[in-house]
Amino acid sequence: MTIAPEAPARPAVPEFLELEITGRCQLTCPSLCYAKAGPTQDHGSMSGDDWQRLISEAAEIGVKKVQFIGGEPTMHPHFDALVHHALAVGLGVQVYSNLYRVRLEHWALFEQPKVFLATSYYSDLAEEHERVTGRKGSHAATRANIVQAVQRRIPLQVGIVEVFEGQRTAEARQELLDLGVRTVNVDRVRSVGRGEVHVPSTKDLCGRCADGRAAIMTDGTVTPCVLGRFLNTGNAKTSGLAAVFSGKRWADTAASIPRRPVPTAGCTPADSNDCDPANTEACSPAY
Repeated sequence: MTIAPEAPARPAVPEFLELEITGRCQLTCPSLCYAKAGPTQDHGSMSGDDWQRLISEAAEIGVKKVQFIGGEPTMHPHFDALVHHALAVGLGVQVYSNLYRVRLEHWALFEQPKVFLATSYYSDLAEEHERVTGRKGSHAATRANIVQAVQRRIPLQVGIVEVFEGQRTAEARQELLDLGVRTVNVDRVRSVGRGEVHVPSTKDLCGRCADGRAAIMTDGTVTPCVLGRFLNTGNAKTSGLAAVFSGKRWADTAASIPRRPVPTAGCTPADSNDCDPANTEACSPAY
């Protein structure tokens, strides 16, 4: 009797997608931003209709949750419609905002069931926080909106990234906990985007990228996560998500990322509430 060899395993469709819908942001984060976002950047070549089609396909192929990110996602002209569309097709939603400016209608959106909020905070001192963001007044504005989110009982995750030596990350973390934030994660700058200090490498990744998660860039490019943006696995705008995730480039890229010998406690790539590679302590580089 002849036994046919098993077909090589391919990564499953990710349950969590990061949708980088814009490069525009009120902040510049001159030594940090992995997306090189800023006030002069645009929304990319993906139209509102393109994003809606992608979100619909994501739900159809098994994605469970999407994260709107940028840049500052609330600056995209179709942000509200895209969030509502994601909810309408049954997806959970997280919005990763700098919380520098929040319109009244966006507070109402953030209070919707199945919507979660995330932001970044860098120090309990305004001058340190603004050294990172490159924007005067950003500390007071973000802090006030963090307080607002807590008071409104909106599920909130805050990431602190250590950018320079002596930064008051421990004090910032304690301040956030005292304000009532339940999930606060601390990490360091990765060598991606404006934080790049050497050629980006898979060794900078957490070892779980492409394992339950993927990211879509403003032109439709699919990557293993927003920090793995230098790894192009195909284009969802031209080919569709299903074709990308069943393709050889996606499988080969997933196989090329160094894996942890044992999963790190707390590192759950398919759930952004517990894992955000830029801001989650459990997701430090595997090597």
